[in-house]
Amino acid sequence: MNAPAVEITGLVKRYGSTTAVDGLDLRMERGTLLALLGPNGAGKTTTVEICEGFLRPDDGEVRVLGLDPSRDGSALRPRIGVMPQGGGAYPGVRADEMLGLVAACAANPLDPAWLLDVLGLSGARKTPFKRLSGGQQQRLSLACALVGRPELLFLDEPTAGMDPQARRLVWDLLEALRADGVSVLLTTHLMEEAETLADTVVIVDHGKVVVEGSPQSLTVEAGETAQLRFKARTRLDTALLTAALPEGHLVHESAPGTYLVEGAIDPQVVSTVTAWCAQQGVMPEELQVGRRTLEEVFLELTGRELRA
Repeated sequence: MNAPAVEITGLVKRYGSTTAVDGLDLRMERGTLLALLGPNGAGKTTTVEICEGFLRPDDGEVRVLGLDPSRDGSALRPRIGVMPQGGGAYPGVRADEMLGLVAACAANPLDPAWLLDVLGLSGARKTPFKRLSGGQQQRLSLACALVGRPELLFLDEPTAGMDPQARRLVWDLLEALRADGVSVLLTTHLMEEAETLADTVVIVDHGKVVVEGSPQSLTVEAGETAQLRFKARTRLDTALLTAALPEGHLVHESAPGTYLVEGAIDPQVVSTVTAWCAQQGVMPEELQVGRRTLEEVFLELTGRELRA
């Protein structure tokens, strides 16, 4: 019980000439939620599948709840819940049948009918999996991961395809599980999800960890006072705004129509920005002073180019 929920040292996994995971180290304490982030092809899913026991590593050491997933699978599987990317259910099976089948394999399952109700699936319990919406399929997959009362949950993109209401429901459920001592490792492309839920964020790229820490520690730079961001029409001449600001400030369009002013932010800087916008005939919207977002950190570390 004193072992970490997940402990990985020097993990390597190759597919032919491609190294998907390249000496990755990761440690996750029990009762915490860790968000594993990275671009497509960074090695996230491969790492998680090795932890789940579906793949064998080529090198390195992996311990999940103190056990080796490759050698101790029969002892580990009853203690973990897995929500794979892409559903993981038989296309023709009804929602209640699928959850009942998974529950029948558990020693002390949760009540499937109760779990369907909690996840808003009672009205779809007789619907075949292939006819469920994308968000309903995700919620059923989550129910299958939860029904066995796991100590540790592996969730691969758990809220992909969900509407805002369903996403908030899942977030509340994950927070309740963590409060009850369940450990959760999730992969996600939603930066808000990671920033809201995670105790620890680990960003990987090219099979290696590039940074890890709490959302707070990753989004506050040493010596940083603040940042100012606002929205306006796209393609404003940021060089002109930079020239109007005190020396040492930089401005760039971090996303279409979203502008970021970097440097020490004080009332005079805010006044200069709003006055400059008035001169350009634009209304600055959602003007905020605060720290970097996790998405900005992610893009700085992994680049802004599209990945295949």
